[in-house]
Amino acid sequence: MNTNTNPLKVTEVVLRDAHQSLLATRMKTVDMLPIAEKLDSVGFFSLEMWGGATFDSCIRFLNEDPWERVRVLKKKMPKTPFQMLLRGQNCVGYRHYADDIVERFVKASADVGIDIFRIFDALNDLRNIEVAVKTAKKAGGTVEGCISYTVSPVHNLDLYRKMARRLEDMGSDVLCIKDMAGLLTPQALTPLISELKKETKLPIHLHTHATTGLAGMNMQAAIHAGVDMVDTAISSLSMGTSHYATECIVAALQGTPRDTGLDLPLLEEISDYFKEVRKHYAQFESNFHGVDIKILQSQIPGGMISNMENQLREQNALDKLDEVLKEVPRVRKDLGYPPLVTPTSQIVGSQATLNVLTGERYKIITKETRECVLGKYGQLPGPLDPELVEKVAKDEKLIDCRPADLLDPEWEKISAEVGDKAKSDEDRLTYAMFPKVALKFFETRGKPQPEPAPQPASDNGKKGAAPAPAASAPAAPAAVSGPAVYEVRVNGKPYTVEIGPAQAGGQASAAPAPAAAAPAPAASAPAAPANGSQAITSPLPGSVFAMKCKVGDAVSEGDTVMVLESMKMETEVHSPFTGTVNSILVQEGSNVQTGDELILIS
Repeated sequence: MNTNTNPLKVTEVVLRDAHQSLLATRMKTVDMLPIAEKLDSVGFFSLEMWGGATFDSCIRFLNEDPWERVRVLKKKMPKTPFQMLLRGQNCVGYRHYADDIVERFVKASADVGIDIFRIFDALNDLRNIEVAVKTAKKAGGTVEGCISYTVSPVHNLDLYRKMARRLEDMGSDVLCIKDMAGLLTPQALTPLISELKKETKLPIHLHTHATTGLAGMNMQAAIHAGVDMVDTAISSLSMGTSHYATECIVAALQGTPRDTGLDLPLLEEISDYFKEVRKHYAQFESNFHGVDIKILQSQIPGGMISNMENQLREQNALDKLDEVLKEVPRVRKDLGYPPLVTPTSQIVGSQATLNVLTGERYKIITKETRECVLGKYGQLPGPLDPELVEKVAKDEKLIDCRPADLLDPEWEKISAEVGDKAKSDEDRLTYAMFPKVALKFFETRGKPQPEPAPQPASDNGKKGAAPAPAASAPAAPAAVSGPAVYEVRVNGKPYTVEIGPAQAGGQASAAPAPAAAAPAPAASAPAAPANGSQAITSPLPGSVFAMKCKVGDAVSEGDTVMVLESMKMETEVHSPFTGTVNSILVQEGSNVQTGDELILIS
């Protein structure tokens, strides 16, 4: 029993940020349940177990209902407050939602079992968290208002002091310093906490990552400066791009005025359990396991590095990773120095990747980059690059109001769209966050799903940073009788697969498709363009998110004909020709590579 009057409180992040940082957010609820009662017995300040990328991952990869995850875990852990990470007006998605959606999402989260809402805005535009904060308070939740910590010419101690005052005035119960990339140093942390303690009466909660190797020293500096709570990860899922180890903090403070009072032997049991669980997800591990002090310059969060590695691997351009890492700070400067956290980390990272892959800066500009420049994500911290503004804005006007003020209520429209495919308001909210992914999830929910294929080795012989893209759906058999011939794409490479009666070895034959054959989701590769036809090709690897034309449509040069999704960002495909659409070679959901033919124009 801890009798100290000032114990350090600990939030355990193993059920959310630890596996999001190390295992691509792939941990299943079934692997959480066996250890739940022991986690509940430790006495943590809270368990962070929802929000962030977990919602997306549940329906996109795990065939799990994210709402049900909270419910079943709450039954096993009734004593420990559940905490979630909420992206303000983005909720758990990647765009701004109308206020009625935010209100319903936060209320539903509280109803299902979330007690503490850590609410942030990627740009530190606090207008974007006001509705979420008010709703969480009204629902009886505890609010942690966040400062998204970053370093730039426009971010300083005075700015963070002003943010702290405003977060307190907005009704925050706790002030969170959210150091998502692990940029803090002891020299910066000590005055930061000391000054914030003077500025506000709110308890201060520190969230920082171990990527730069400074986490231990930062924790010590924070504790000495009077921090009230810290985020840690059980040791078997700690360090690297994750967090400092829970047991280390508990052991270091035993017998001191800040003794956590947590049971170290019990924590060791929990760590042993997750050590075995981690083995189930080895294919999702990043190559990054150690320390990268260069992140103090690039400011790239660990999960963002994994995304870029995977994007470059799909393009057979992993050798360009260093070049992309150098481009990220340049794009960030052009965009007014946004903190790199979801979704701005994806926006900046995707744009930097495209700049390098195309060989020309801003030759292709993602939809999200355009909207960020136009102010549709909120007020950017610093001045934007004038040339980029001119290229993006054209005839559009930059906005300076709260972006959600321009949005009409969405609930009725969304409910009508999804119709009876949604069985509850929770389903409707899931659809609101990720429409296309949700519809696929509703079809497969409750049905057994195949395990993902093992991760192939990368060029350096090590396991890749993220799973290879799933093989594209096989085409229809080429013939009704005799061997069936399929064309599939695995890890970006086309293969012809013939399946017939069992051979001597009991295996189907498979041979690489000819290099020139561009596979498509149809029964066979598309024919060469007819006389007078010109092909619109894919500018990057990704999947077809939305079609913006149909056969017979007249298009002009520059018209948007399709939207691709890559690294969770949307990129419009514009026609370089004027003419008539005579053939569409892909469909929504198709995986494509750079150079694949998409549409024929005559």
